[in-house]
Amino acid sequence: MIDSAISHIANQLNQFLKRTFDLHEDIVVVSNILEQNGNVASHVNNKLVIFLINIEKDTVPPNQTGKSAPGGDRAIMHYPPLYLNLYLMVAGHFSGNNYLEALKFLSNAISFFQRQPVFNHQNTPDLDRRIDKLVLDIENQSIHDLSSLWGVLSGKYLPSILYKVRMVAFDSEDIRSQVPTLKETQQFSVNI
Repeated sequence: MIDSAISHIANQLNQFLKRTFDLHEDIVVVSNILEQNGNVASHVNNKLVIFLINIEKDTVPPNQTGKSAPGGDRAIMHYPPLYLNLYLMVAGHFSGNNYLEALKFLSNAISFFQRQPVFNHQNTPDLDRRIDKLVLDIENQSIHDLSSLWGVLSGKYLPSILYKVRMVAFDSEDIRSQVPTLKETQQFSVNI
């Protein structure tokens, strides 16, 4: 499901940039910047690259896990859904004389996500049915953190922005147990 969430975000951004700049080929790719051998991935040249930086569990208020049919005598207990935060980097991989293109496309990506920070089934019906919604927030980084991050990624800074994507729910809907429901409340009195 992580792949579906990232692909959905990239596709939405790609469609927006293609319409805005009347492009005929994709400008957004989901990819590592470097291949495993350390070489720059050839398909990321002159593209906005989206890649996963980190995954963390998001703590949310506990949800009701029991469900019962009306008039039913048993409640079905499910495992609670798992909510994750995905940290996505959007980086402009444009070199030489195309550096301003990197800034142009990155600026437009920021503008797009500011106008549409939430992806759900109402505003993007093709969102994976297992995902309720995706909420994007800019994640601020200090210069020191940014330097460390790019040192790990490639050693070479690219114009970029980091987003925290919230509410990617893994809900297996596996039944954990069935328990009887309480149909009637009995009152007991104690005489002293």
